Amino acid sequence: MDAFFASVEIRDAPQLKHRPVAVGGDPQSRGVIAAANYVARKYGIHSAMPSWKAKKLCPDLIIIPPNIEKYKRESEAIFAIFRHFTDLIEPLSLDEAFLDVSSVPSATHIAQEIRHLIATERHLTASAGVAPNKFLAKIASDWNKPDGLFVITPDAIDDFIKDLPIEKIFGVGKVTANKLHHLNIATCRDLQKLDINDLEHHFGNRGDQLYQLARGIDNRPVQPHRIRKSISVEDTYPTDLGTLEECLHQVAPLYDRLMKRYHNLTPDYRAAKLNVKIKFYDFTATTVESHLYTIPELSSFQELIKIGWQRRQKPVRLLGLGIALATDKEQQLSFF
Repeated sequence: MDAFFASVEIRDAPQLKHRPVAVGGDPQSRGVIAAANYVARKYGIHSAMPSWKAKKLCPDLIIIPPNIEKYKRESEAIFAIFRHFTDLIEPLSLDEAFLDVSSVPSATHIAQEIRHLIATERHLTASAGVAPNKFLAKIASDWNKPDGLFVITPDAIDDFIKDLPIEKIFGVGKVTANKLHHLNIATCRDLQKLDINDLEHHFGNRGDQLYQLARGIDNRPVQPHRIRKSISVEDTYPTDLGTLEECLHQVAPLYDRLMKRYHNLTPDYRAAKLNVKIKFYDFTATTVESHLYTIPELSSFQELIKIGWQRRQKPVRLLGLGIALATDKEQQLSFF
């Protein structure tokens, strides 16, 4: 979907159509931008940007508080449209999914029809990428945004992939990108010059993945029922929490939200490990996790918060609690 949260709000308030609009938190506190429409993006505004900074870039920016329940309902309606065409749907978020339509004669026709139905039934725009695999389809979906369609046919893969910047490769973040740049690698064409042994020497077990993706090869199937690896909640506070006691006081409401999500999981899931995140006033952060705490009790999270606090002993701007999940289908291998 194109600027999903913001587009839903603009659809429901048409007078905002040509205005810079974002969905996010209060710029007077520590709110952040969750989504911005394309008018706002021309000012350099993007998701995860502090709201105060967004307002500084664009004083006329209209910031609307998020309404997650409304976006969930809209997402359900859009996924219902997907199910008209296939049951092989892998959600990535509320507004994005992979669809396996390899059983139909024309994937491009399906993409056009889906976009048409979203526009006529939901009055929103979506962009689609059509390609032989997930990696290329994801790249293609961003190629002609907003309200666009881009197709990569099998015989076009080689020409398309060669000039693709390495930053577009799945899983290549800043650290890996910097390492590749130091090797004078900027595009997939450059990356193709390294053989599998070179890549494994520099990047370990990720070398094989880089070798494959640099050639447009991705054999991952669309997984309609992905296994969830973790759940978490966090809060950024309007004013810093100055003491350990203030931090511990904030753990209970976070814990209640986390346990609500935990209990909504299917019975197959169980807690494997607990973790907490603390971000201090100066934006330094620490994470504490331990296999010793596997039962999600309030006291366990409080103990982890104490450990994290002792590492810096500075005012805190954000606290987060998380649970790493396992399923009954995942069995631990014996040592032998």
